[in-house]
Amino acid sequence: MDSEKQIRQAVAVSKLYYLEGATQAEIAAKLKISRPTISRALQYARDHQIVRIQVTDPFADVTTLARQLENKYGLKKVVIATPKSADEKDILAALGQAAATYLPAVVVDNDVLGISWGRTLDAVATHLTESERQGVKITYLKGTVANSTRNNYVVDVTKHFNKSFHTQAQILPLPVIFANRQVKEMVTQDRFINAVLTTMMSTTVALFTVGTTAPDATLFTLGYLSPQEVEQLRQAAVGDIISQFVDPKGQLVDKDLTARTMAMPLDHLRNIRESILIAGGVKKLPAIRAALAGQYANTLVTDLNNAQRLLK
Repeated sequence: MDSEKQIRQAVAVSKLYYLEGATQAEIAAKLKISRPTISRALQYARDHQIVRIQVTDPFADVTTLARQLENKYGLKKVVIATPKSADEKDILAALGQAAATYLPAVVVDNDVLGISWGRTLDAVATHLTESERQGVKITYLKGTVANSTRNNYVVDVTKHFNKSFHTQAQILPLPVIFANRQVKEMVTQDRFINAVLTTMMSTTVALFTVGTTAPDATLFTLGYLSPQEVEQLRQAAVGDIISQFVDPKGQLVDKDLTARTMAMPLDHLRNIRESILIAGGVKKLPAIRAALAGQYANTLVTDLNNAQRLLK
């Protein structure tokens, strides 16, 4: 049986070595024992679980979390970004880097890449590198004209995607939301506009995000909606998916508004080969849940904090 003295010595040596960071020479001088005795004490402590050494691999934890989310939501891929802080700018930068790094794995020659605008897509665009893919087309998933001076990042997003894929994006030079559905239907009969919409509907890889219903939400500040419409949407919806407002189950909340909206129908988005939702930050969590509930994405790029919340 091990002596009490041997156990006490192993504990004392281990505390100095592992907790206080003392060297074996310093321990030898302090406890007045030889260095071989210290080595034996440390080995004894490990063998008898006085000291338990655990190596935590944060990347392994993230990988496990991603697999769990894939299983829970029926997704084929989850990419988890790890921002430097909870600051919105750091979250956007991490999301952009993660999505831009993942994109080359799914884009193939002659793909039609459908994109959106806004700060999240701008973060992706700024992290893109030059692609080796040939014949890739870029198209927008919704209208690009805003009724305000607020930046919607269309110019920057387009520039970076064009440069990366050596192409010229097909922009929808139209408002996202029309005053009424009749005007929208009339405009879409134009030959040029119809050709752009045909390309949009042939999208094979879609990059999109979700919006919130906060008072300062982008769609509420671009001049498309009346104050009454904004208030109704804030009551009924949890956010928007490519400018189409949905409830917690991912169902459209205003079909008349949707009919006035120049964007890819959500039912079509659901069936695209690579439908990639890129969104982070706690404010967007309800809209992310809604998009997953509606099965509009088969790939999710989000931040670590949201990933943990989504699993719960």
